[in-house]
Amino acid sequence: MTPRLSVGLPVYNGAEYLAESLDALLGQSFEDFELIISDNASTDGTEEICRTYAAKDSRIRYIRLPQNIGAAPNHNFVFDEARGELFKWASHDDLYGRDLLLRCVEALDERPEMILAHSWNAIIDENSRVTQPFDYTLRTDSPHAPTRFRSLLLEPGGDDFYGVIRSDVLRRVKPHNSYHHADRTFVAAVTLQGPFFQVPELLYFRRDHPTRAERANPTMRKRCANLDPKRANRFRHPMVRLLGEYVLGFAGAIQRAPLSPADRRDCYRYLVEWLTARARPGSGERIEDRPPVEFTGFDIDAVVPGREGRVA
Repeated sequence: MTPRLSVGLPVYNGAEYLAESLDALLGQSFEDFELIISDNASTDGTEEICRTYAAKDSRIRYIRLPQNIGAAPNHNFVFDEARGELFKWASHDDLYGRDLLLRCVEALDERPEMILAHSWNAIIDENSRVTQPFDYTLRTDSPHAPTRFRSLLLEPGGDDFYGVIRSDVLRRVKPHNSYHHADRTFVAAVTLQGPFFQVPELLYFRRDHPTRAERANPTMRKRCANLDPKRANRFRHPMVRLLGEYVLGFAGAIQRAPLSPADRRDCYRYLVEWLTARARPGSGERIEDRPPVEFTGFDIDAVVPGREGRVA
C-alpha cells in the first residue's frame, strides 16, 4: 500500500546522532509514512545503525550507495525514491516533536492552497539543549508570490527546506543544486509555486554542533565540495562560478515560476534589492550565530519521542 508521506533521510557518517533522530521519526503520532534512508557510503557506524532499525520497522527502506555522491545528489536521490503524495527531507542529527508530521499533514489537508507546512523551530546543541528559539516572521504565507519571495530573500528565515511539501510541487522545480547556498535558491523556487503554513507549535529542533556539515566545512569551497565532490575542482568550478550560479539560481527560479508579467518584474526588482543589501557590511545574519539564550519552561524530552532514559 502506498504511504501518504515519504520521509527522505540522506546521511553520511552520521552515527553520533542518527539513533536519536530515528527514534524521534519512528515515534511520530502520524504513522502513514515510509522512511527512505540513503547512506552515502559512510565509513563510521551508520550502516550498522540503519540496518538494525530497518530490521525492526518495516517502514524503513535502507539504501547504501557504493560511493559518496555528495550531499546534494543524495538529497535528490531520496526524493526520486519517494512514493508518497507528500514529502519531507529529514536530517540525521535533528530532532522532531512527536506531533510534527501529524500537524503538518493536517495543515495541508485543511488548506489546499498551501504547498508546504512546517512548524516553529529552535536550535539545539550537541546535548539536545535548546540554545536559540526563534520567531518565524517571514511572509511566506502570503497569497502574493513577490511578497513571499522578497521576505525569504531579505529576512532571517526558518528551515522550510525541512517542511512537509506536496510532491507534485517539488517535481515542478529544479532539483537541489550544489553551488554556494543552493538550499536558499531551492526554497525560493518552491515558495514561488505557492504559500507556506507554519504550525504554531515548537516541534522541530535543528542541531548545531562542531561536526555539522556547515561547521566541518568552514570555507565556501569545502561546503560546496561537501554538497558535490566535483565542486572541489577550483579550475572547473572557480569561486566566481559558485557565486554566480547562486545569483542565477534565483533568477532562474523567477523565470520558471508560474507568475504574471507584473509579478515577475516585482520579483526581479526584489532580487536587485537583495543584491544591494548583500553588499552592505553585516548582511547575511544566521540564526545559529546569535548568542545562546536561556530557554526555561520547555522540556524537550516531553515533546520528542525516544528521549526516555537518555542521558544528556
